[in-house]
Amino acid sequence: MVFVLLLAQTFSFLDRMIMGLLVGPIRDTFQISDTQYSLLAGLAFSLFYALMGLPLARIADSRSRRNLIAAGIAVWSLMTAVCGLAKGFWMLFVARMGVGVGEATLAPGAYSMIADYFPKSLLARALSVYMVGVTLGSGFAYMLGGAVVAYVENMPQIVLPVLGAIHGWQLTFFIVGLPGLLVALLMMLTVREPPRRGLSANDVQAIALREVVDYLWSRRRAYGGHIIGVSIFIMVVYALNLWGPTYLIRTFGYTRPEAGWVFGIVMIVAGTSGLLLAGFIADSWMKRGVNDAYVRTIIVSIVGLLPCALMMGFATSDVVGIAAISLAVFFSAFQGGLSGGTLALMTPNRMRGQATAVFQLFANLIGLALGPTVVAMTTDYIFGYDAAIGKSIALCAAVLCPLGGYILWRSLAAIRTEVQAQNSVMSA
Repeated sequence: MVFVLLLAQTFSFLDRMIMGLLVGPIRDTFQISDTQYSLLAGLAFSLFYALMGLPLARIADSRSRRNLIAAGIAVWSLMTAVCGLAKGFWMLFVARMGVGVGEATLAPGAYSMIADYFPKSLLARALSVYMVGVTLGSGFAYMLGGAVVAYVENMPQIVLPVLGAIHGWQLTFFIVGLPGLLVALLMMLTVREPPRRGLSANDVQAIALREVVDYLWSRRRAYGGHIIGVSIFIMVVYALNLWGPTYLIRTFGYTRPEAGWVFGIVMIVAGTSGLLLAGFIADSWMKRGVNDAYVRTIIVSIVGLLPCALMMGFATSDVVGIAAISLAVFFSAFQGGLSGGTLALMTPNRMRGQATAVFQLFANLIGLALGPTVVAMTTDYIFGYDAAIGKSIALCAAVLCPLGGYILWRSLAAIRTEVQAQNSVMSA
């Protein structure tokens, strides 16, 4: 089950990140500006991904999570392929919205299923393995995706049966999108829906979003501290992921293919290692009765990432720069499985999916929407020259890491209380 979800996560990030490699050919074909392209690559996906997560999570809390995820994989895979049929800006915008809606099914259903499949002594490692799909998908998007784009973007128009003439870049969407349908089929054929821990079959019914929000608000010291603290930290994580190749290009003169390969390897090796080590550390603490082990592990990663990000701002050789960004990615990956896992541990089963969707809403609107932009604005308006990208990452990390870490630290006692309360319910 975890392996199939890992495949789904890998394909979701491959479909999500491919837009970053198609800027030139799509702009040339549709004659659009950078701002319009940013709406396609960012807003069209992230806004609908965040907003649709809430109603879809209600389904995950009351019906078959396996079927929901399988349907979502099929939708985002097909909509990625539909991106290749776009004849203009608005058709591509709508197709990207569809990709976001499909991918919104994965996180609420996956976190909930894994939490019901595994005992607490193994849960962190299981969640971390699932989140390896993020590092694999991102890494492959930079490495293999770049190779595909380089191959097809210089092709003349291709005439296909039924579809007619298409550009080479449009073929890229078919290549990365359609194989996801096999993952949807694999999900249906090999994964079984687990029983919900602590609930009988008669207890499973949808809970109104208002009731979930009231529950979270009444415990805002725990939930607010965790969601806001992690979302602020994720601003640095997304900034590293987006600006990492550009850092190598502007600071050390790497070509785009070289930067893509180097950063892709960094994502796969350092990111995956960080995810797996974080799961091992959190599970080890949990076995010793440390109920807030997941959040403590995230705080450790914040402390570890900060000096690495600062080093990026002062590196004068590519060896030092690559070492710094590798360690930064390593520590940034710790939160991958543990942030959602914390919610799974402290939230009643019947509202676990919706709580995860609320977290995804904030993480995307704060982390994904603001993180890369804050670094860009720091480069443009504080330092004023493109080669300062490393200094911008360092300055933003110097502000955001302590702030996010402090908010998480303040919420530790409240999170312990909520985890203990859910442990008592499960024991009863």
